[in-house]
Amino acid sequence: MGMKAAIRAVTSFLPAGELTNDQLAREFGVPYGNQIFEKTGVAVRHVSGPDECASDLAVVAAKRLFESGSCAAEDIDFLILVTQMPDYFTPTTACLVQDRLGIKTSCGAIDVNLGCSGYIYGLALAKSLVEAGTATNVLLITADTYTKWINLKDRSTRTLFGDGAAATLVNGVESESDLIGPFVLGSDGGGGKDIIVPAGGFRRRVTPETSIEKEDESGSIRSEENVYMNGGEVLAFTIRTVPPAINELLQKSRMTLDDVDLVIPHQANKFMLDRLRAKLKIPVEKYWVDMKESGNTVSATIPIAIESARKQGRLKTGHRALLAGFGVGYSWGATMVRII
Repeated sequence: MGMKAAIRAVTSFLPAGELTNDQLAREFGVPYGNQIFEKTGVAVRHVSGPDECASDLAVVAAKRLFESGSCAAEDIDFLILVTQMPDYFTPTTACLVQDRLGIKTSCGAIDVNLGCSGYIYGLALAKSLVEAGTATNVLLITADTYTKWINLKDRSTRTLFGDGAAATLVNGVESESDLIGPFVLGSDGGGGKDIIVPAGGFRRRVTPETSIEKEDESGSIRSEENVYMNGGEVLAFTIRTVPPAINELLQKSRMTLDDVDLVIPHQANKFMLDRLRAKLKIPVEKYWVDMKESGNTVSATIPIAIESARKQGRLKTGHRALLAGFGVGYSWGATMVRII
């Protein structure tokens, strides 16, 4: 027996603002909102308020974790905040969240700038910290407010993305086998141009020109200060990259899909997830798609899905779940977890 890192609790928070398919249908001149649902799998996206940042969502998600009785703020000795929407370039948003949560100052705190694969990377870091003895209780928070980057006239992204956060407690359990892991991780910055906010960083500063809106060939309108996604290329990347990564994870784990109780992919959109499931030949009953009430919340989709699968009785103590995140970067990751 040895000390193995495990997921002890997951809580989430979605902001109060809502954007429904009927609203989008009216705005974009589409006859029926259910056409949007059939393609995206999303009925409602939650939208943060003008002054509501990813850190605000992170704080509420973490407070819900503490209120659940899983741990107290004073128990946390390492905080990982996965977000692409920091409050400031500097200081580190994780440090601000540590202070707001009343976590002790002997706690380590870092930001991880990753999107759709961020939860998997966060789990890899948390597992390493716990099993190396560097930390006892790791608070892994994923929080993003992508709607702030989206142009209101951009059909390609506005139907998909919602804002949200999730808090995960990772700590050690006496176990003969891994409760998180192994991992398969990857990155390909050659695809960076396919999901990007072109202006706003130091490579391309904001200027009057970067705020000029332009219409693309599909009729979507955005400026260089908005997020751009090349849907066709991202789909091709996903179908090309994720099945081999999952197969590699199964080989590393010495398992087959028969040994897995539930596959939980990043909740990107229904069309992409259906294609992915068909490619991997995963039975419908073992494949979790539940983004109807939240949309694509980027780094938070997988923990939100874990929480919903547990509440609906599809993920129980002793079950083995295969998690896979993929997207902006390009970046991807997959891991196994045992539910305790």
